[in-house]
Amino acid sequence: MNQRAGRQTFLSSASVALAVLTLINLLNYLDRFVVSALAETLKHSALALSDFKLGSLMTSFLLVYLFTAPVFGALGDRRSRPRLIAFGVGIWSLATALSGFAGSYLALLGARAAVGIGEAAYGTIAPALLADYFPENRRGRVMAVFFCAIPIGAALGYIVGGLIDAHYGWRMAFFVAGAPGLALAALTLMLRDPPRGSEDAGATGPSRAKHGTRADLIATYVRLIRNSPYVLTVLGYAAYTFAVGGLAFWMPAFLERVRGIPRAQATVSFGEIVVVTGFVGTFVGGWLGDYCAKYSRQAFLWVSAVATLIAAPFAWAALTTASPALYLAAMVAAQLCLFISTGPINAAILNLTSPVERASAIAVSIFTIHILGDVLSPPLIGALSDMASLQEAVKIVPVAVLGAGLLWCWAAHAGRVRSGGA
Repeated sequence: MNQRAGRQTFLSSASVALAVLTLINLLNYLDRFVVSALAETLKHSALALSDFKLGSLMTSFLLVYLFTAPVFGALGDRRSRPRLIAFGVGIWSLATALSGFAGSYLALLGARAAVGIGEAAYGTIAPALLADYFPENRRGRVMAVFFCAIPIGAALGYIVGGLIDAHYGWRMAFFVAGAPGLALAALTLMLRDPPRGSEDAGATGPSRAKHGTRADLIATYVRLIRNSPYVLTVLGYAAYTFAVGGLAFWMPAFLERVRGIPRAQATVSFGEIVVVTGFVGTFVGGWLGDYCAKYSRQAFLWVSAVATLIAAPFAWAALTTASPALYLAAMVAAQLCLFISTGPINAAILNLTSPVERASAIAVSIFTIHILGDVLSPPLIGALSDMASLQEAVKIVPVAVLGAGLLWCWAAHAGRVRSGGA
């Protein structure tokens, strides 16, 4: 009995919850980007995929992800969040493994689409759950820890996918990527589900949104749409996601085709840049956001805006220069600045919305950033590449980065006006 109580106390810890959910987020992005590492192999395999079809593999996943996100967002404000997360992790892990059995383009497309169902359950609910484990003044750093899994997971997707593909083939890469999630799904079932808003200063009201009618859900979404700082923040996030999603999917192929780097080296070298800049940038951004929040309520937005505006010219230089040394320096600088905004922008979304509506707010954010962002960018860049060249197609990325920075400046100004100048 004492051992059981000890395990329950351990698993109810905020730090343990953060560790478990961060590890799941790492696997989330490993599963998502392993297909990018396999793109050139899939193109020349028996499946014979065009660049447009390769880009559509990401789009199929994202379409299912974003259209099921509002469903899980509504459930996440009303039902047991650990159970919903465990369901999602189990579904996406099985779907990733099934990708390795695909015998045709349509079969692979369907398996990648099914991954979106599982990730929608996790992606909408996990940040809202973490917000109820930690107080407002720690959320920048908490989101930085949680989202540092993005660059690490993406880098592992490139590296693990590339290495396993080189030695054992692309099918085995999908099997390896999918298997670990099943164990984490079981562990998530034992996490505590704290009352909603329990860590918000002065928060009052129900710990869960009402189970009520469709009208209650519509009213929630109407309130979010009328929240102009939230809307502008999400639109900026969509431009950011367009850029980052397109860059992440096509960079291994860009390095091979345009820079002449061998396939395995291209995936590993870009993965190394992502993991180092992502880890450093995400933690710096989380710390900087929390530090600046002592002086301004709009600090998370300003940190994200300034870092992203700095990233834009570096991204342009990295994608247009013929010098390997300048490419490396510019790409490191661009990725570092882009990742600085990861923790602050997600903390801003949490703090701009009500505790009992956060899963719904994240769901709306997920829907918007993907439908306007990386649902479009991989196939659009692929189509532009088919018409011209990949070297010309990727130039759309730094333009989108610039747009994200400008929108976040606007959001910070709107937030300042809404809060009475604070």
